[in-house]
Amino acid sequence: MIGFLIHPRVERSLPSLEAARAVLREAGIESWEATRDQRRRLPAGTRLLVTLGGDGTLLDGARLAAPLGVPVLGANLGRLGFLTELEADDIAGGLQRYLEGDFRLDERLLLEVTVGRGDRMSRAGLVLNEAVIERAGSAALVRLALAVDGQPVGTIDADGVLVATATGSTAYALAAGGPILEPSLEEILMVPMNPFALTVRPILFPPRQALTVELTRGPGVLTMDGKVGRRLRPGDRVQLAAYGRRLKMVRFTSPERFYALLRQKLGWGLPLVPTPHADD
Repeated sequence: MIGFLIHPRVERSLPSLEAARAVLREAGIESWEATRDQRRRLPAGTRLLVTLGGDGTLLDGARLAAPLGVPVLGANLGRLGFLTELEADDIAGGLQRYLEGDFRLDERLLLEVTVGRGDRMSRAGLVLNEAVIERAGSAALVRLALAVDGQPVGTIDADGVLVATATGSTAYALAAGGPILEPSLEEILMVPMNPFALTVRPILFPPRQALTVELTRGPGVLTMDGKVGRRLRPGDRVQLAAYGRRLKMVRFTSPERFYALLRQKLGWGLPLVPTPHADD
């Protein structure tokens, strides 16, 4: 069974979606369709999840699919589509290649986020891109105490901190001044957000270590992959650690396509002033 997780604004009568349905009917494969707001878990027997939307829809699908080991194939019907593999007109062809076994699986690290208040710890969820701990509704900076595997790292005054995977290094973390990481890397990236100190800079942690961020002056808010997770108050602790399973992403292109995407989607390495022609 193959599932389609569809952005609410995508028309079900889209010709490319109907062509994809036809490929599955011809192959005798059952399918299901749902918007990302309708689906909280994948039906039993789902062997592939196709996301139709943008990167946000793929992020939603990743949280559903990764715990079950179900691969995700992203189709871009949005704007940027940095994480997706297919464009709208390629969905049927991509499904055909998947059914023929003409693909590879790209594994990506996810972070498991846990929030502690007093003696109680509760699981907040999974992120593929990033988790952000930041100030909530106030012009004042928050104070955050950082620890790795229980060992203090330091305390910073800032708008917040952003903890990202290599996948997320090209998203919010990049806008916050973090480095770009090749997506197969499994390091955990911490990027301070407007710190009130010149020496506070991004740090990379190995995936075997758990990072804890304690809000010592607030209030604050935890946002996960762009969605508000919960409000934080002084004394709350947010722990971020590598999740035990990797997200499997269906790819038809080589890993080196990542660098082409940096140029095409983000403009990395392109000259600010175009190179003049010889006859100019």
